[in-house]
Amino acid sequence: MLDLKRIREDPEGIERRLKTRDPKITLKPLLELDERRRALIRRVEALKHERNEASQQIARLKREGREDEAQKRIQAMRAIADEIKRLDAELRAVEQKIHDVLSGLPNVPHESVPVGLSKDDKVVVRQYKEKPELDFRPKHHLDLGHELGLLDFPRAAKIAGARFPLYVGWGARLEMALIQFFWDFHCTRTGYVPVLPPYLGNPETMFTAAQLPKFKDDVYCIERDELYLNPTAETLVCSLHRDEILSAEELPKRYVAYTTCFRREAGAAGEEERGLIRMHQFNKVELFKFTTPETSFDELESLVQDAEAVLQALDIHYRVVLLPTGDMAAQSAKTYDLEVWIPSRSRYYEVSSCSNCTDYQARRGNIRYRPAPKAKPEYVHTLNGSGLATPRLMACILETFQRPKDGRVVVPEALRDYVKADVLPPDR
Repeated sequence: MLDLKRIREDPEGIERRLKTRDPKITLKPLLELDERRRALIRRVEALKHERNEASQQIARLKREGREDEAQKRIQAMRAIADEIKRLDAELRAVEQKIHDVLSGLPNVPHESVPVGLSKDDKVVVRQYKEKPELDFRPKHHLDLGHELGLLDFPRAAKIAGARFPLYVGWGARLEMALIQFFWDFHCTRTGYVPVLPPYLGNPETMFTAAQLPKFKDDVYCIERDELYLNPTAETLVCSLHRDEILSAEELPKRYVAYTTCFRREAGAAGEEERGLIRMHQFNKVELFKFTTPETSFDELESLVQDAEAVLQALDIHYRVVLLPTGDMAAQSAKTYDLEVWIPSRSRYYEVSSCSNCTDYQARRGNIRYRPAPKAKPEYVHTLNGSGLATPRLMACILETFQRPKDGRVVVPEALRDYVKADVLPPDR
């Protein structure tokens, strides 16, 4: 959520930058509501001051025995009390409208973010290794998975429906190996504090992370209990310190969390989305940081490097791209994506998205810190990044390391101790 005071101080500048995300955004209705709110506050305060003075006058008139005059003043004050009650109700309604408008606005893009409304406007920052050049036509990971007995999407559809995965045999072992490798890597090598959160979040949790109200139709809801299945562990960990005041000495706080994630992915279809590319259920290890405003963009760079280190350990080609203003999540002020190459599709797919959300989520969740022991609390900055998501990475591994002669898949060296095999299925 944006700072209304900041908008009030620079409405044209903030609107200009928000329009780089969505040209239809206008702050005029919000500013009009804010002006009405301030006018109501001034009027209510004036009436309450008049009522307080009248109360003192009435008390004095009664002490002096001037009961008739006191009753006339009491009658007049009843009208003022009714007006205060009416204005207070209008003020609450206006404040709710302001809250609703602010809740629907995206974060202000950082100055370093490229301007553009299309994903094609992203900027390639760097890459690791060369793109794999296969001297044979690679099989699609879905075909490989079925042929090798690693994936069974037809039975998954029988159990739950389309776009749900079923990992079988060595495929299940490879999936668990990825999760365990990511988990161990960030707990030991990059030093994040491990967290296993609930898979369900209440409305306050979803609002804090900016999933509600805008993306209500994209998440699974258990209406009877008013709980939501988490679309990403970011949503859950973001509320870890909701309504808390941290000390400066505690920051930055760095967490790594594992969850299965659930997304409706409405409208996703087509050849490019087939198999493990886009699903309703997937596994992900998430990195999350709470930090000070002064250090948050440095922490973003280190967050990206922590996610990159996993891909480097797996010896997989990838590239880092800086997303344009129109392709970022609403809560983000700056986002880098890590993309791996999927040979059968001859294109890159995102496996990690690393964002600095500045104070956007902290304001929604009232997450603050004291810069000094007696200082006024300020809002923290929150950052998140996948460290990593498994599905597309598994697709990348199956397709990149497939052997042309027997169709089997070589296991990356970093995963062999976890999988307990060098090739899938193993040599007999």
